[in-house]
Amino acid sequence: MAKRATKVVAVSVPPGSAQDFERIAREEGRNKSELFREMLRVYRAYRETGVFEALQRYGAGRARAVGVRDERDVERLIHEARGV
Repeated sequence: MAKRATKVVAVSVPPGSAQDFERIAREEGRNKSELFREMLRVYRAYRETGVFEALQRYGAGRARAVGVRDERDVERLIHEARGV
């Protein structure tokens, strides 16, 4: 027997959320599986963006802590670290 290319996932949500989900799928002319896959793709992108922004904030804080104001300061620190 061939392996199934998809997996059935069951979730429990409040009735209002289920109605919203079904309404959105209907309005967009999609089935619920397609809508769920799109929601997951968007959520992943959101999470990746959030991680990237958190890294940017961390990097900006570290840069301020060591006195980096512009790219010349970055170059200077690289040369100092390399002993050049």
